[in-house]
Amino acid sequence: MRRALANPLALSGFIIIVGIFLLAVLAPYLAPYDPNAIDVKAILLSPSSTHLMGTDALGRDVFSRMLFGAQISLLVGLVAVGIATSIGIILGAIAGYYRGWVDVVIMRMVDVMLSIPTFFLILAVIAFLSSSVVNIMVVIGLTSWMGVTRLVRAEFLSLRNREFVMASEALGASDKRLIFMHLLPNSMTPIIVSSVLGVASAVLIESGLSFLGLGVQAPQASWGNILTDGKEYIQFAWWLSLFPGLAILITVLGYNLFGEGLRDVYDPRTSAKK
Repeated sequence: MRRALANPLALSGFIIIVGIFLLAVLAPYLAPYDPNAIDVKAILLSPSSTHLMGTDALGRDVFSRMLFGAQISLLVGLVAVGIATSIGIILGAIAGYYRGWVDVVIMRMVDVMLSIPTFFLILAVIAFLSSSVVNIMVVIGLTSWMGVTRLVRAEFLSLRNREFVMASEALGASDKRLIFMHLLPNSMTPIIVSSVLGVASAVLIESGLSFLGLGVQAPQASWGNILTDGKEYIQFAWWLSLFPGLAILITVLGYNLFGEGLRDVYDPRTSAKK
């Protein structure tokens, strides 16, 4: 971590991530208004000292809704990536360790999934399910594991014939011990980098679904549905589109910077070039 935070890219991304995380956690204490409170006397007010980010078409405070929307976006991103990473590690480890027909079957599954546009697959599944936060997290996780699977498989294949693995195998180590005590720990760095970058992708997908009306449903606040509310008033209520758009941009940028910084620090080939 010290090496990572010494990298300017990783440090910049880390600061952004921590800042947004703190805003999300402290939202109940920082929000000046109830995010769902309707005030007909304060409809479409521009940003001011009373309403820092203005109000929407129902008189709700945009700043309060943005803070609570951060909770949804980060929760979806982290849980979805957790599901995808868990599935990817399991399948990738099995394929890379046992190889043979097991590897062929799993990789053909990956090829089939990769041949289907992920976002349209998510749209199709969500259309048959209720648009709850839990369903969105699960669906994004179940359709995003392919990259992690290929990454873990490649790492296992490269480590499988290393001397320390062969020595442990010769000493009678079980498959479970070889996988969890030797192969997986030595594969964690690229998995962590991929997971960090995956959170940014999950946040974008959730925002896109909410923008299309298939994600988080009103009155629950999400950056995507705040953007949806603002598209009808974009000509004169610019703040409804600007602030959630900036929030999505900054969040995705933060995770991408942190992920790229980690890759620069822990990739031996990148370090050698520098």
